[in-house]
This record gives sequence, structure tokens and C-alpha cells, in this order.
Amino acid sequence: MFRTLIRKFNYLKLNSLNNSSIKNTPKKEEIPKSIKEIKNKLNQTFSECNDFITRELEIGEKREIKVIIAYIDGLVEKKMVDTEIIKPILIDSRLTKLNQEFNKKTTIEILKENIISISGLNEVDDFNESIQSILSGDTMTYIDGNKKALKADTRGFEFRGVEEPDTESVVRGPREGYTESIRINTALLRRKVKNANLKFESLKLGKQTNTDVMVCYIKGIAHDDVVETVKRRLKKINTDAILESGYIEEFIEDAPLSIFPTVGNTEKPDITAAKILEGRVAILCDGTPFVLTVPYLFVESIQASEDYYSRFISSSFLRLIRILALASSTLTPAIYVALLCFHQDIIPAKLMITIVSSREGVPFSAFIEAALMIIAFELLREAGVRMPRQIGQAVSIVGALVLGQSAVEAGLISSMMVIVIAVTAITSFIVSSMDRTIPFLRFALLIGANVIGFMGIFLVSEVILIYMCSLRSFGVPYLAPFSPLNGMDLKDTFIRVPVWAMLKRPKALTENKDGGEQSGYRMKVNYRKKED
Repeated sequence: MFRTLIRKFNYLKLNSLNNSSIKNTPKKEEIPKSIKEIKNKLNQTFSECNDFITRELEIGEKREIKVIIAYIDGLVEKKMVDTEIIKPILIDSRLTKLNQEFNKKTTIEILKENIISISGLNEVDDFNESIQSILSGDTMTYIDGNKKALKADTRGFEFRGVEEPDTESVVRGPREGYTESIRINTALLRRKVKNANLKFESLKLGKQTNTDVMVCYIKGIAHDDVVETVKRRLKKINTDAILESGYIEEFIEDAPLSIFPTVGNTEKPDITAAKILEGRVAILCDGTPFVLTVPYLFVESIQASEDYYSRFISSSFLRLIRILALASSTLTPAIYVALLCFHQDIIPAKLMITIVSSREGVPFSAFIEAALMIIAFELLREAGVRMPRQIGQAVSIVGALVLGQSAVEAGLISSMMVIVIAVTAITSFIVSSMDRTIPFLRFALLIGANVIGFMGIFLVSEVILIYMCSLRSFGVPYLAPFSPLNGMDLKDTFIRVPVWAMLKRPKALTENKDGGEQSGYRMKVNYRKKED
């Protein structure tokens, strides 16, 4: 029933987006021929904007041609504007001679081909597009008597440099991470994949913010249906603002009410490159270092980029440790409560005596005790994240020690429960990609253990597993390659076989509707494309 409700919610959400009459992009408006009219429209559009700069020039042998250069102060590199746009227009006296010699050419063509020396120069015939270009950091050159303008790429605003991301630190491997500039992020990705088939398709989202968003994939590897689905869902987004890629994630995910993430994110170019080489699609958003990747499978939560930079034996061992940590983080409190409330007979006698003596005088049941400690742990972790970095870790450690010791001395909780929660907390940090999902699983299993013991844990686990089998991420089963089972794809799941033994890309990502594969072998350079 819950699955049916989610499907109905998704259907209503998509229908509401399809039936919306509001468009993300404004209607096309011609650029006026009169320079005075252009000036009035610019002043009206950017009224009360003291960072909007215009420069009026008179060029030609008799100064008969008027030009307006417009840009936003702080978004452009002023030196580039002065030396490559304004200076050539003012000093170069070839304009009139070229008009006489090449009378078939327009003034804008002469400026573009013979005067302005900047490399990124394009013609624009839409006034609204020229306004958006100015707001994005470009410099616009309007010419009197022309219905077209020249857009020069002069973006030069300040941005954070390329650094190692704090959320995905590694011992071995690349340490560069994405920044808030989408153009730098695309360059970082180009450095990893030097392939002409690496495509970047851009669009703007947000009626007010007009945020630059890019869809990245490798043509011939990424499945065409997945690429089209990503672009279709992005174009259906109807909102005022896109300030971070998390906004996009909520709009395009398959199961918005699910606690399991169906859209991946990363701050490292090497991880993005590895995923798009397997057939995934990346979504880059201007203003954030987090890049989204789809489809996202559950098995990715136990994988790390460092697994492929170390020997496969040690990498496989570490993956087994992560699986054990994931199970321990979700099951340890539930197993402890089930043992105390329903299955005391399987606890060794000496250990049972220790547990009973530690719980002497505790006023709460094991379930209430575990729930309170889990909530206290989540509070301490959130406080450590939100506080300044210099004191956040100290507050978390000192707070946990003081709180745990004081609670035990006051008789509110048992010392054994402190150990259980400590083990749960430590193992939860190992699988950081599931940190927003594990608390819900932990409480669900805890409630099941409090009701009917191990049978409750088993039933809740079965319900969670069945629900995970029903999830899809852009048409790909969430539990692939386990459900449906694919033996070839198991080489990169719980264990990692040597790289030279990974002959093919994941079948779930590259399989066509007719059962064939869209892409060729993993280790080959030339990709086998579908025949027309």
C-alpha cells in the first residue's frame, strides 16, 4: 500500500509539472535598433543596481557609430574588458576603411571578425538572453542600428580554489575536489576523461535565480533512455530558485518519500569520471561543489574511490568491514534489547550477571534506555557538525564522555548500554554515505525487537528488503546486481576482483531493452555504438 501511495504521489507531481503554464525561460524579445532605446531598456532593467556598469563609445572616422558596452562589476575581469574590447574599438581606426572596402559586411561583423580580439565572442539577437548573459558575468556590446549584439566571455569573479574535500578524504588517490564554479568543475572532469564523446549539455533552472546546470555523460556508453529521462525531468522543474544540487535531487528522484537515496552525490572528479565511464549520468550545478550521479544503486554505499587505487585483496577486506559496520550500526541496539527482553536464555551466565548488575537501579526499560541514548548520540553528532571546526570535535568527545559517565553514575542508564551505543556510533561513521538512512532503520529494528524479539527484527528486515527490491533509480533496480541477480556484475560488490578481470561494464546500466549491451568492454578505448 505504501508503495502504491508513492507511485500516485510521483504521478501527481509529474502531472502538475507538465500542466504548469509558467515557463522557466522568458519569451524572446528582439534587440531594438536604436541605441537610445537600448540604453533606456538597460537602465529600466537594472535600475537601482549600482554594480551595473555601462560605457558609451562613439567609433568610426567621423564618430558616427554609437556603441554601448554593459557588464556587472565584480562578475567580469575588468582588465580583459579594457584591453580586449574597449581599447581595440577605440584605437583601431580600420572600422571606416573596412566599411568602405567590404561594404557587404555589417558593423557587427566587422567588430567580431576584425576589431575585438577576445576569443569567446558570439552574436545574440534576443534582448532577454543578453540580460541573462550580463547577469552571468559576460560583457555585452550593443551597436546602434543593429538588431544583434556581441556577447564576450569575460567571467572573472572570485571563487574558492581546488582543494581536497573534507567529506571524501583518501589515503591514496587524487586529492582535488570540485569548487563552486561550474566551469572549473567541467575542466576538472575533462582532465580525467580526455574524450570527445564526453558531452556537456547546459540549461538554466529557477525562474528567479537562472542557475546554470549541466548534464554530463559519455555518448556511446550512457544509455540513451537514461540520458533522455534526466533531461526530461530537469526541464520539468518549476521553481523560483536552485541554490544547490540538493534542490535538483528532490525534484528528479524516483521515490521522494523514501528514506533510501536514489540519487548519488560526490565532491571528487575521479569518482564522477569512474561513474560516467560505467554508464551513469552526472548533473553539475553552478554554486555548489556537489555533483549528482544517476542511476544510484545501493551497492555504491559500501564502495569508495580508494578501493580501486589499492590492491584488490585489501580493498575487498575493507568492503567486508564496511558491510559489517553497516549491519552493526543498524542491528546492535535492536539485538541488545531483544536479548534482554525475550532471549535471556541464550546469554552466557557470567555475562548475564554482569548485565543485570549494571542495570540495577535503572528506572527505564531496555527499549526506552536505548532510544534515549540514540537520540542523545544524534544530538551530539549534530552539535559537532554545526559548531566551528576548532571546537566541534572537542565538544562531541567531551560531551559524550561527560554525558555517558554522568548518566551511569546517576543510575539513569547502564554501563552496558553505553558500550552498545558507542559501538553503534563508531560503526555508523564508517558508512558515512548512509548516515541519513541508518537512524530510521535503527529505530524501526529497535521497535520490532521490543515487540517480539528476534522475530520482530527478522520481520522488519524482511519488510525493508522487500521495499528496497521495489525501488528504482531512473529505471534501474536499486538492489542490482543482487535483485535481479547478475553473476558477472558481482565482481564489484561485496568484494572487488582485480581490475584486469572486470571485462564489462555493469549490465544494469548499459543493457538495452532488447537485452543487448549498449557499450563495449570496460578496458577498451573505442566504444562500440548501437547500429542504426
